Amino acid sequence: METALPLEKFVEIYQQLDKSNLHLLHDIYSEQIKFKDPMHEINGLTELTRYFSNLYSNVKHCQFDISDTYERDDKAFLYWTMHYAHPKLASGKTISVEGHSKLVFKEGKIINHRDYFNVGEMLYKHIPILGGVINYIDKRAG
Repeated sequence: METALPLEKFVEIYQQLDKSNLHLLHDIYSEQIKFKDPMHEINGLTELTRYFSNLYSNVKHCQFDISDTYERDDKAFLYWTMHYAHPKLASGKTISVEGHSKLVFKEGKIINHRDYFNVGEMLYKHIPILGGVINYIDKRAG
């Protein structure tokens, strides 16, 4: 992994990431990482590691399938599908959500990570009662 380019290293680590190896985040993220997704905004590697620790302790599994990447200069874009199972969502069955990420690198490490995905597909549609309401609204609107 030492000779991998920053984007290749990122993909490799995300393919194996789980609650037992969060120390690998230090290999790809700067100490000053700025991470943002539709539900969180996190500053610093310590906070990001805490976020991932929380995430992985609450799910049965979480896996990313990277379908496409694009890299230019110090920026990279990834298109992915996240597959995860949470005991309190969708009766514990695997949920799949498509999304994409924008990464900005500096000196071989990520200084900015922005994720884009549909929160309804990831979470709200799978919460009892609320999910039924959201699915009903989607059908009426579509």
